[in-house]
Amino acid sequence: MAALQSTTLDAMQKNQAQLLGEWKNGLESSGATRNLKDQDLQQQTSQFLELIISGLKSGNGQNISAPGWDDIRLFLEKLSNSRALLGHDSHQTASFIFALKGPLFALLQNHYQDSPALLAEQLWEVSELLDALGLHTIRTYQKSREAVIKRQQEELLELSTPVVKLWDGVLALPMIGTLDSQRTQVVMESLLQRIVDTGSEIAIIDITGVPTVDTLVAQHLLKTVTAIRLMGADCIISGVRPQIAQTIVHLGLDLQGVVTKANLADALKLALTRLGLTISKAV
Repeated sequence: MAALQSTTLDAMQKNQAQLLGEWKNGLESSGATRNLKDQDLQQQTSQFLELIISGLKSGNGQNISAPGWDDIRLFLEKLSNSRALLGHDSHQTASFIFALKGPLFALLQNHYQDSPALLAEQLWEVSELLDALGLHTIRTYQKSREAVIKRQQEELLELSTPVVKLWDGVLALPMIGTLDSQRTQVVMESLLQRIVDTGSEIAIIDITGVPTVDTLVAQHLLKTVTAIRLMGADCIISGVRPQIAQTIVHLGLDLQGVVTKANLADALKLALTRLGLTISKAV
């Protein structure tokens, strides 16, 4: 198998400034530097080129899984994570690597202009190395992006299930959107924690914003009601519209023992009554 010649490595070392300048210009013209500070780009390109030269000097060949390439793999993982946080897509992230091909190929063409066979061999080796590094970057970018999306989804779930204190001893949880297993878990955790923190006796779950109720949604609601009761509190479900009531009847769902009300106002009135409170109009 062919390998990079020492003269190729020498050419890269002696012409680092030229490579960095042309590489940076190529990145800027392709739009791969969006949201990047010039100082950060300068540092990243310089460090990456130095790490490539260092990896080739390590004597571990061009297998980027070898120990001699540990530093550059770590660098690319950090780079991918930062690009994901900046909102760059995988194409922009990989372009950081692939944009180096043009300047490096031009350098080698000039360096091996009298040896076409050797030039072709070295171009192939350099291309294989940069392709491997680019693929590693894309893989790590995808993992970083998935982690960012997962964290955002969790934050949205928390924001979409606010627990509101309506009165001393009365909490309300307005539900908006579809209930699934993950969201039910978030609902139970946040609601149960607020019950503990406030010592509330009654929790109202308002499903006015839930578009449909099927068997699975009803099961999730029952689990939440059961968990609330185990905490020593009572639960009222409000927002049961006629369509939802009909669906529950047609599905044959058993909601016996669960107090339901048509709207949040009626549920709050019942909760206050259970607490021994009455509301009257001021004369």
